[in-house]
Amino acid sequence: MSTQIDLQRRRFFGVAAMTVAAVELGATGLANAKTPATATSAPSMTGAHTSFGSLKQIDAGVLNIGYAEAGPADGPAILLLHGWPYDIYSYVDVAPILASAGYRVLIPYLRGYGTTRFLSDDTPRNGQQAALASDMIAFLDALQIKQAVVAGYDWGARTADIMAALWPERCKALVSVSGYLIGSQEINKKPLPPKAELSWWYQFYFATERGRAGYAANTLDFVRLIWETASPTWKFSDETFNRSASAFDNPDHVAITIHNYRWRLALAEGEAKYDVLESQLAKLPVITIPTITMEGDANGAPHPAPSAYASKFSGKYEHRDVAGGIGHNLPQEAPEAFAKAVLDVAKL
Repeated sequence: MSTQIDLQRRRFFGVAAMTVAAVELGATGLANAKTPATATSAPSMTGAHTSFGSLKQIDAGVLNIGYAEAGPADGPAILLLHGWPYDIYSYVDVAPILASAGYRVLIPYLRGYGTTRFLSDDTPRNGQQAALASDMIAFLDALQIKQAVVAGYDWGARTADIMAALWPERCKALVSVSGYLIGSQEINKKPLPPKAELSWWYQFYFATERGRAGYAANTLDFVRLIWETASPTWKFSDETFNRSASAFDNPDHVAITIHNYRWRLALAEGEAKYDVLESQLAKLPVITIPTITMEGDANGAPHPAPSAYASKFSGKYEHRDVAGGIGHNLPQEAPEAFAKAVLDVAKL
């Protein structure tokens, strides 16, 4: 692909994402919010580690969750949450930094990924936002962890945001790539300008039976396409991609992915047990705990501008831009910058 096309894509997604942010947050007045910002350059340690060693499993809520763990068992806890379509290896270079600082680092596979499995065949394969956040609270409960620093990107950032908003007593601090990502079905009913709608093409594809069948038949090709377009300057190797590929062999991966995006558009129902949580989230609650938000300078996926969400954080707050061609999968592309944000937010 030519450099010119790459630059055009980045400019297009940047404009589209700013539009998405303004509409999804439903508050034009947020556009002029002041955001404390720090610019950092991406370090060069990407790919230094290739394995977590043995994974662990634990029953938590409706799931048996597979997870990686690093650091001392009695250290303060850090919970790192991956996005779609990625997996725990987004944090393979982040975990050793945090562990060496004395933290207990926990990196679970979300429902529908890796070695995480539903305990019952009868449980709905539900991908709605409140379900994923509830899973992580159940995960902390199962490990008898009262409080953790929570951090993530993409689905993981939204999950961490929700935990911080609804269960602030369980979250010491928050690092969220792309900021405030809590949404609602009602907000998502509002149509976006054409360019912004185009950036969400896969969401509309998944709304069709053709999309479900296509994702099921071509999962890895689809994942690679998203990696390439969401991080247009990230030159990941086949070895890096293949290491994560097994996470999408999960028998529930397609069902969870499709339900997540259909639920957002109110094309699929959630579970009644999450209705109260979703009603709270629909009010777009302010996050009160110490927070650092982050953004890469080459994020090709839809994302809100930092000025659009700064006022959603009422506690100690900082925003950091990471330069150096950093895309959507910020922890894997800039592990030192991400780890530093986690270490710093724990001290705010």
